[in-house]
Amino acid sequence: MIKQIITIFLIFFFINNLNAEENTMILKLKDGDVVIELFGDIAPKHVERFKKLAEEKKYDGVVFHRVISGFMAQTGDVQFGNSNSEKFDLSRAGTGGSSYPDLKAEFSEIPHERGTLSMARSADPNSANSQFFICFKKASHLDRQYTVFGKVTNGMEFIDLIKKGEGSNGEVSDPDKIISLSVK
Repeated sequence: MIKQIITIFLIFFFINNLNAEENTMILKLKDGDVVIELFGDIAPKHVERFKKLAEEKKYDGVVFHRVISGFMAQTGDVQFGNSNSEKFDLSRAGTGGSSYPDLKAEFSEIPHERGTLSMARSADPNSANSQFFICFKKASHLDRQYTVFGKVTNGMEFIDLIKKGEGSNGEVSDPDKIISLSVK
């Protein structure tokens, strides 16, 4: 009986650990690595898209085109914001997405706070595609209006070092970029 309990415990522990690793991402920036935990149970379609684009290396080289000090850093325009691509156009970064269809909103009660990853979108709540942002601090006005799909668990100090933009829109000239994004 004790052997069965121990065996069940070990299987449960192994499966949970495997799931945790599958939902852990490493975002490499010029100043260091950022560890991200994804919320696959809260926003499964957004997590699936994020991981798919990361596995396809679509985020590698994508610039942080909109960075507002004290608010958030936005990136993820794989169409026009990828500095490694022929289609790179900083003036259009923030207007593009992936070749996949837009996602339906997966709003939740998880608040936008320091380190939150959330999907960017247009005025249409069901228009999220590839762009996302990371909050520098609490942003309650975004709660239940944008899909939260993860959080930074380590390396937020490197997010803080991302080059900030100018003006109220946070447009960045000569922006920092994602070196790579991968599953841990």
